[in-house]
Amino acid sequence: MLSTNLCFYYYYYYYYVMLPKILPRSYYLYKKPYFILSHQKLTVGVTILLSIHNKQEGKKYSLRTPHSPPYFGQPSLFPPLSPASPHSQVLFQVPTILYHTYSILYTGVLLLLLLLLILLYVNKGRPTVMGCFQSKTTHLPSPDQDPPPPPQTNPDLDGDGEQLSLPAFKEFGLAELRAATNGFISELIVSESGEKAPNVVYRGQLKNNRVVAIKRFSRQSWPDPHQFVNEAAGVGKVRHKRLVNLIGCCAEGDERLLVAEYMPNDTLSKHLFHWEKQPLPWEMRLRVAYHIAQALDHCNAENRKIYHDLNAYRVLFDEDGDPRLSSFGLMKNSRDGKSYSTNLAYTPPEFLRTGRVIPESVIYSYGTVLLDLLSGKHIPPSHALDLIRGKNLLLLMDSSLEGQYANEDASELVELASKCLQYEARDRPDIKFLLSAVVPLQKQKEVASHVLMGLSRTPSLLPTMLSALGKACARMDLTAVHDILLKTGYRDEEGAENELSFQEWTQQVQDMLNTKKFGDIAFRDKDFKNAIDYYSKLVSMMSVPSGTVFVRRALSFLMIGQPEFALRDAMQAQVCLPEWPTAFYMQALALSKLGMETDAQDMLNDGASFEAKKQNGWRV
Repeated sequence: MLSTNLCFYYYYYYYYVMLPKILPRSYYLYKKPYFILSHQKLTVGVTILLSIHNKQEGKKYSLRTPHSPPYFGQPSLFPPLSPASPHSQVLFQVPTILYHTYSILYTGVLLLLLLLLILLYVNKGRPTVMGCFQSKTTHLPSPDQDPPPPPQTNPDLDGDGEQLSLPAFKEFGLAELRAATNGFISELIVSESGEKAPNVVYRGQLKNNRVVAIKRFSRQSWPDPHQFVNEAAGVGKVRHKRLVNLIGCCAEGDERLLVAEYMPNDTLSKHLFHWEKQPLPWEMRLRVAYHIAQALDHCNAENRKIYHDLNAYRVLFDEDGDPRLSSFGLMKNSRDGKSYSTNLAYTPPEFLRTGRVIPESVIYSYGTVLLDLLSGKHIPPSHALDLIRGKNLLLLMDSSLEGQYANEDASELVELASKCLQYEARDRPDIKFLLSAVVPLQKQKEVASHVLMGLSRTPSLLPTMLSALGKACARMDLTAVHDILLKTGYRDEEGAENELSFQEWTQQVQDMLNTKKFGDIAFRDKDFKNAIDYYSKLVSMMSVPSGTVFVRRALSFLMIGQPEFALRDAMQAQVCLPEWPTAFYMQALALSKLGMETDAQDMLNDGASFEAKKQNGWRV
C-alpha cells in the first residue's frame, strides 16, 4: 500500500505539478494547487500520503529527511501531523547521498525537458528537412541549379553606411560634355591657375541639370583610352561623403575627361592663402584635418592607399561648407607615374630619391597640409621643422588665429605634423593613428561648417542653370528683362484661376479689360509711370490678383528708381504663384538694386531650382 501511494505521488508530482509550470495551459487538463514546488515540498506530499496510510492501517509512521524540519514551513496548507512519539515507528529514513542523487537526477531531467520545449517554441512553424529545423528563408537548390549569387552591396553607400545621392559611374559622350561646358569656354574654368594649369577643370551642367566639375587632361597624359577608362572606373567605385566623388569619364578622340561632383565653395588653398572676407577659423581647420583623415582612411579600406599630390588645392568645400578630398588625386597625372606637380620642397624624401610613391608618402603630404592649416601659409616642411625643434611655435602659427585656440590643441596638431614629416618613411604614423589623433580635437561638432565659415547655405549657381530671364536679372539688365516679359506675356498664368478669364461678361469686366489693355500698351511703349497707374487701378479692381501684373509693375518701379516698391510687387507675384521662377528672379533684381547681394543670390538660386523643375516637366 505504501509503495503504491509513493508511486502515485511521483506520477502526480511530475504530471500535475512540474509539467504545468513549463508547458502552456493548453497542454494540461487540470488546474492543481501548486503547493509542491521543491524537494522539500515533495517531502510534504509524501508525508501527506503517510498520514493517510496511518489512518488506514492504524499505525504511526513518519518520514524524516536530512534537510527537512517538521511541517517544512507550510502549516497552513494541510493539517499538521502529530509529532512522532517514542512509540512511533520510523518507516524509512532517506540517506543524504541518495537524497542528493535524486535531486540531481530530477534537476537534469527537468532541464532536458525545458531545453526541448524551448527548441520547440523557437522553431515553431518552421519547415523541416529530414527532421532538422530549417529557416523559413532557406531554399535548397536542386543539384542542376547554379549556386545562389553572393549578396549584392550598394556601391553608393559611404563608409558609414550612409546613402549617397549619386548616379552610377558612366562613360559620357564628348558631345554631352562639350554642351555642358558651352564648348569648354574659358569663363567656366574653375582651376585656380586658370588656363595655365596642366589639367584644366571646368564647371558644367549636364542634361539633367546636375552641376559637375570636368577635368580635362591632355592626350599625352593618357595615350591609351582603355587604360584611362579602366583607371577612372576603378576610382569611381571609391565613394564616400568625405570625397569629391567621381561620376564619369570620357575618352573620345584626343580628349581625356573626368567628371566629378561640383564643389561650389572653393578650395582650402583659397580659404587659407587668398581669403577676402575672413580667415578660416581654427575650429574649421581642425575639421579639415579630420575630414581628410576620414577620406584617406576610407581609401585605404578600399585598397586605394596611394593618393597623388595631396595638398591644399585638393581639398574643396561643398554646398554645406564641409571639406572634401578630391577624387582626382586617386589617379596619376600621367602615364609615366608623375605624382607631384607642386614645388619639390614639399614632396616626400623617398619620392625625390626613387621617384616612387608609397603609402607613407601620403602621410608626409598630410603633414604638409597640417602645416598649411597651422600657419596659414604654404611653408616648406624643412623650415617648419626647424621652428618646431626650436620651440618657436608662435612664429609657426597663423597670426590671424590669435585667441581662437587652446595651446594644448595647437601643440597636439604641431606634434602630429612633425610625426608625419619624419624623413624615414617607417617612422611616420599610419592613417588610423592620424584619425585617432584628430578626433579628440573636434570641440564644436554640433556647429555646421557653413556657420563656422560664414557661408550662405545656398551655393552660387552656374550661369548655365539660369533661364534667359534669370541671367538678365543676375546682371541687372533691365532692358533685357523688359523685352523678355513682353515676349512672355501672360502665358505663365495659363491654367491659373484668373478673374479676367472666368468672370461673367459684365460692364465691370469690360472696364478691367480696358484698364489692362492701356497698362500693357504703356508697358510696351516704356511709359512706365502710366503703366504703374493703370496696373495699380487694375489691381484694385480684381478680386483674384494676377502675378504677371505685379511683375510688370515691379519692373516699372525699377525703371523709375523705386526698388523698394518693386520688391513689394515681386513678393506679391510670388504669393499669386508660389513656385513661379519669374517672381524669384524679380525679387533678386530688386534686392540687388537695394544692395542686398547675398539675399539676391539666394533668390536667384531659388528661381533656378524651380526653373529646373519646370524643365523636368514639373508644373510651376
